[in-house]
Amino acid sequence: MVTESVTYGERKGLSKKESYLLSYLAENRKNVFGLKDVEKVLNCNYESAKVTVSRLVKKGWVERIGKGKYLIIPLSAGTKSEYAEHEFIIASLFKPGYIGYWSALNYYGFSEQIPNKIFVASPKRLKNREIFGIKYKFVYLSERKFFGFQELRLSGFKIRISDKEKTIIDCLDKPKYCGGIEEIVKAIYFARDELNFNKIIRYGIRMNNNAIIKRIGFILDLFGFEEEKKLRRFVGKSYAILEPSKPKKGRFNSKWRLVINVDESSLAR
Repeated sequence: MVTESVTYGERKGLSKKESYLLSYLAENRKNVFGLKDVEKVLNCNYESAKVTVSRLVKKGWVERIGKGKYLIIPLSAGTKSEYAEHEFIIASLFKPGYIGYWSALNYYGFSEQIPNKIFVASPKRLKNREIFGIKYKFVYLSERKFFGFQELRLSGFKIRISDKEKTIIDCLDKPKYCGGIEEIVKAIYFARDELNFNKIIRYGIRMNNNAIIKRIGFILDLFGFEEEKKLRRFVGKSYAILEPSKPKKGRFNSKWRLVINVDESSLAR
């Protein structure tokens, strides 16, 4: 796994040109900017803009947070530039993508566990990286699975995050990115009054992954939710694994064509 890391440095003094650039960008709410912004503000060419930004990075006033993307470190960070913009804002700079899996699960209050990284779903294969001490895990999704997200405002920035129902579906698709099947089963039960199960079913069918259908049906059935009846005709004949990260050994559930390879008592209410 390739990880890019951003480190901190001591601040150095600014030239008049650098001071003007940062003041102009900040005044126009361009805390995140690109080289084209620098070209426009300073009326210079690409190479000159690149040199200017490189100097600002070395001086500790700007951090590179992605290809061609930079973040102004505010004065409140102090002389050592120890500052972290809200991790969701930084995560939303990588496009196309949306915050999902365990990060979204925690955001909606469906999990008490705090993940040690920010999970971002994207139809592009992006490198994992560490920015301001926060790890970002990019999970590849095919284009057909890239749906079910919404835009929210955070400190004046737009962030994209999976909606509640798509968060559940994504976690059932890839349980290892939400702490495992036990964590998502618990989330579904405790968030049952907030979730639209018909929407979950529609999303599950749209994902075109039979294993998701089987897992949803089994969990809804486990809790006695009548919506499980709507999924029975989609089950098929082949068997899937309830928890993909564990050995493929366990009890065979013929109704949902699932190998229950976890302790079922851990799935109880």
